[in-house]
Amino acid sequence: MSGTLYIVPTPIGNLADITYRAVEILGTVDAVLAEDTRQTKKLLDHYNIEKKLIPFHQHNEHKNLQMVISKLQAGENFAVCSDAGMPGISDPGYLLIREAIAHDLQVITLPGAVAAIVALVNSGLPCDTFVYEGFLPHKKGKQTKILNLLEEKRTTIFYESPHRIVKTLVMIKELLGEERKVCIGRELTKKFEEHIRGTVTEVLAHFELKDPKGEFVLLVGGYDSK
Repeated sequence: MSGTLYIVPTPIGNLADITYRAVEILGTVDAVLAEDTRQTKKLLDHYNIEKKLIPFHQHNEHKNLQMVISKLQAGENFAVCSDAGMPGISDPGYLLIREAIAHDLQVITLPGAVAAIVALVNSGLPCDTFVYEGFLPHKKGKQTKILNLLEEKRTTIFYESPHRIVKTLVMIKELLGEERKVCIGRELTKKFEEHIRGTVTEVLAHFELKDPKGEFVLLVGGYDSK
């Protein structure tokens, strides 16, 4: 019998935001593939789970891919964890999932937190249909990405660095207009969670008074959103 690959989402901030099932799976697999073993160890320690941790991130996933597939084929069970949220969503995991499926191995994905969805639902912007774009390009391609939203009717979700968020908002104002609706979800599920909503002009004014700190989800309303 082949083993099973479990995709286990982890809390995006508050360690209590994990399911009973996820804790059970983490405690019963043969090993945990972790984006950052130090970060995952904090979570396992919190729930008194002792488990072998194997580094599995963007710098070594190609090298370790076949090793994990071979162990799955031999009957071992693995859980995949990113630092926070759902593996594969702007985090390592996709390549392994694709390879496991190609080898007809069982893949089971557990439900759990995704920062983009948490921010979307809380934004007040339409969430019946939306676009997820992940991290904005640092330099080349950012303007093109934002220009593509000029007539986009759906809410668009980005991840952005606190060091770049103000410049990004300025670019949105210049390219999409000063009345375009935006929302920023900051430090989601953590002690200093904050949601800044309004026109891009209003949100920029907020950051003139307060330095951006923490982890950001940026949501841009569609051009005709009310």
